[in-house]
Amino acid sequence: MYIEHINMTLELISFLILALIAVATAFGMLVSRNAIYSALFLVLNFVTVAVFYLLLGAPFIAMAQVTVYAGAIMVLFLFVIMLLGAESLPKAEALPWQRPVAITLAVLLAGEATLLLITRARPTGDIASPGEVANSITNLRDLGNALFNQYLLPFEVTSILLLVAMVGAIVLIRKEKRVP
Repeated sequence: MYIEHINMTLELISFLILALIAVATAFGMLVSRNAIYSALFLVLNFVTVAVFYLLLGAPFIAMAQVTVYAGAIMVLFLFVIMLLGAESLPKAEALPWQRPVAITLAVLLAGEATLLLITRARPTGDIASPGEVANSITNLRDLGNALFNQYLLPFEVTSILLLVAMVGAIVLIRKEKRVP
């Protein structure tokens, strides 16, 4: 019983530390004036979320998080940021209505989160860890078959959309550089 109490305390401490890192990196991404630093904060946030998945017993989702988001998507973001030269663009001025709308939405979000915490945060016991079946080879094979058979069209449409966006960014930059 004493060991279970220590394990629950260590899990709580590790969760709180990871939550603090996740919130701090998200906040750093939002307030950073440098687009590259903002993208790097986002990568760190993605990695922290992947560690959350590992703690919850979902290693496949954690690795997918790291490879898809922290790997591929962030490389695309950094490529577009560097290609567009976002650091040399003039700073846009905020519109007069943006700040009141942002404050109103932040207050609504905080109120909703508080309401959800008060009404639904009742301890119901330990979270059951997933069984061995959830992380088995046959389950992952079934997931792969579903992705590349049943969901092949959305997968390919997404890849074409990303390719068109990248080519469009390159075309826009090349046209801007030709103008004297």
